[in-house]
Amino acid sequence: MIVIIGAGLSGLLTAYRLKQAGIPFKILEARSRIGGRINTVIGAGKTSTEMGATWFSEQHNNLIELLQELEIGSFEQYMDGSVFYQRDANSPIEKIQIPKQSPSYRIYGGTSHLIKTLYSKLEQDEVLLNQAVTSIRFNEDKIQVIAEDIFEADKVVLSIPPKLWAKKILFEPALPEDLISIAKQTHTWMEDSIKIALCFDKPFWQEEKIPATLFSNVGPITEFYDHCNNERSKFALCGFMNSSLKSLAAAERKAIVLNQLKEVFGPKVRDYIAYEECIWNKEEFTFEASKQLLYSHQNNGNPMFSNDFFDGKLLISSAESAKESPGYMDGAVYAGNLTATKIIEEYKKFKIKS
Repeated sequence: MIVIIGAGLSGLLTAYRLKQAGIPFKILEARSRIGGRINTVIGAGKTSTEMGATWFSEQHNNLIELLQELEIGSFEQYMDGSVFYQRDANSPIEKIQIPKQSPSYRIYGGTSHLIKTLYSKLEQDEVLLNQAVTSIRFNEDKIQVIAEDIFEADKVVLSIPPKLWAKKILFEPALPEDLISIAKQTHTWMEDSIKIALCFDKPFWQEEKIPATLFSNVGPITEFYDHCNNERSKFALCGFMNSSLKSLAAAERKAIVLNQLKEVFGPKVRDYIAYEECIWNKEEFTFEASKQLLYSHQNNGNPMFSNDFFDGKLLISSAESAKESPGYMDGAVYAGNLTATKIIEEYKKFKIKS
């Protein structure tokens, strides 16, 4: 039995590959939902907005190949080259042209479509929610994984960010100190982000022929993009807010945001039908405080995460541990595939010997 900790993209993909190979497993997920840092929210008017992972690029081949395998489509992020830009607090908001860049892409039906598709390949009793793992005991014959319930395993896969397992899970015997030290200093993608989205009945920015994109060095919103679906039948704007606003009350934060958006886009921005936000550092199973400031993607892809521990009984597999595209969805796919391959190859060798 393989116990996989975390039902995010890496964990679900590992489970799917094991399922294909006929190897038994259980996924233990601390949250009451699957997906981890992938979270598509369906708002008013059935408009989907991404509160987590959203975009990928042409270089993200691991993710692209998985989408093709699962027959999930994607579409190019809408960008018309004209953007609103504010250089600093003393500068006006300008409308400027930016050079054509390599396109970004989004997943049909929202990023959670990928998560739901992987989940649909598994049995319901193979994915257990509300099972926050607190300790893992490596005994001579079996491994005990202690969560809300106790599970026995032959191997354990850590498919959650390194900083979380380093700070939240007690390992008996203890993991190497240098590994724990690196893990605690590994930046968790999205942990310091605030995502925000507004949904609309109609795309007023198209009707008024103004940019849908905003880049601001002032904030509170620092990046904002057209977030309509591919059919352009559901309308939204979505982006990132300055993380310093996390300490404000929700109503105060919203008022500041709407004032900025009105100044940029005009009064029609207040005609939204849904307002969504997600403060990731308030997510218990995403954010864990660091003793020192970590830069974005710090220690992501560290070679130590490629090692197995306790004679191959413990494997590390998450977006942050990946050698390729660490910290991105593509990295999570790379890690999930690699981890599953290691386990499957070992099981094949064991079958040949027996």
